[in-house]
Amino acid sequence: MATVRGCSFPDHLFYDVPNHIWYTPLDDGTVRAGMTPVAVVLAREVLVFTPKRVGRRVEAGRSFATIESAKWVGAARAAFDGMVVAVNETLIERPFVVNGDPYGEGWMLVVRPSHQNWRDGLVTGDAIAPAYEAWMDAESFEGCAPGK
Repeated sequence: MATVRGCSFPDHLFYDVPNHIWYTPLDDGTVRAGMTPVAVVLAREVLVFTPKRVGRRVEAGRSFATIESAKWVGAARAAFDGMVVAVNETLIERPFVVNGDPYGEGWMLVVRPSHQNWRDGLVTGDAIAPAYEAWMDAESFEGCAPGK
């Protein structure tokens, strides 16, 4: 697991660093997506989660969910084209779960990628720490430590 400025990033996940979304391939060829701890810290406290509905298409660079917090309303953007096949109903009903468990109970949705190359442009493994360190430097992001 990579840890950068108090933010944890499991090595097996794939990250869209500029959009702070993680992805993990599932056995059936679909991909689960969620917010990174950086996204949670930037939002401060997620209050509302509104995903695209099951059966809807998603496009790379376009919103697949809307996130609302006390500080901000914004889009969670897809890293690749696909179709939503499942949404996290728990997160819709209790969006605050992502604040404490972004890699577990706080996952957002599952997408069936349109192409095999969905991983292109995502960061994983040994590349995670340098990629997030560079982003944090560029954005003057202090980190995920409590009180930040």
